Amino acid sequence: MAPILKDEVDIVIPTIRSLNFLENWRPFFEPYHLIIIQDGDPTKVIEVPKGFDYELYNRNDINRILGPKANCISFKDGACRCFGFLVSKKKFIYTIDDDCFVAKDPTGKDIDTLTQHLDNLTKPSTPYFFNTLYDPYREGADFVRGYPFSLRQGVPTAVSHGLWLNIPDYDAPTQLVKPLERNTRYVDAVMTIPKGTLYPMCAMNLAFNRELIGAAMYFGIMGEGHPLGRYDDMWAGWCTKVVCDHLGYGVKTGLPYLWHSKASNPFVNLKKEYKGLFWQEEMIPFFQSVVLPKECTNAQQCYLELAKLTKEKLGPIDPYFHNFADAMVAWIEAWEEFNPPANAKTESA
Repeated sequence: MAPILKDEVDIVIPTIRSLNFLENWRPFFEPYHLIIIQDGDPTKVIEVPKGFDYELYNRNDINRILGPKANCISFKDGACRCFGFLVSKKKFIYTIDDDCFVAKDPTGKDIDTLTQHLDNLTKPSTPYFFNTLYDPYREGADFVRGYPFSLRQGVPTAVSHGLWLNIPDYDAPTQLVKPLERNTRYVDAVMTIPKGTLYPMCAMNLAFNRELIGAAMYFGIMGEGHPLGRYDDMWAGWCTKVVCDHLGYGVKTGLPYLWHSKASNPFVNLKKEYKGLFWQEEMIPFFQSVVLPKECTNAQQCYLELAKLTKEKLGPIDPYFHNFADAMVAWIEAWEEFNPPANAKTESA
């Protein structure tokens, strides 16, 4: 079978090591273009298996390309992946971690994660009314009795959030109390996350429509030089959900699954997450209360408004959030340089 939307997808992979894991994904990824973001030591040679079409950027490249704005891209943290989102020119992005492998469905068949994500993204979402048979656009499903006909056309899907078998995506305290827990449950379902509901987005198995929501898919400043780590995808998930709710886009979660092979060190994770475990109790209510003005008609405008509100509302918690808000603005400036808004909605349109 020919690859789906081959010329409209980039696969973005952050890494600090050679990408031997791609051999496992070769049947599914080889037809597509890869953008590899090398974190850490830029002099280290990253080996990529032969046969893959890719471009690779290290820290020196990021500094050269972005100049003074390079500080908005994290160093020694998986948040560096968003540089790949910035330089891509494709409609869809799929991002995956290098400790993730092909999983099998209950019949023993290899799961083609990318095809399932693209199926999710190219079919509508239903954020305004929950369908108890989950995704009504899947084969064998439909809208149940009582579902409003006026809402059955759905809305464009901006984000497809996949899940993981084996090692669950737990925070450090949960890792410490459940060190041997593994996820063996395969739930054959895709559902739209309702409007007004936040969720914890994990970037291990994530796809999105870059044209609709790419400007808001920013993973912030984390890692070296910053007091917080492992909240990069959480932040991007909260931001993109608020923006999707405002702009009338949908977010799906569920299928596809992949196999997460390796648990990260819970003690290292605790050191990275420590402040976030307290701060999230203020960050989440902040996002729950955000109301974006109707004048914000695209992701860039929404994100600049979120940057302003971040400084105003979260800045008093810690000076870090002032720097974070500045980085959000720098990100949008960089985004607009790489993606001239010729066809984007503007206030004068």
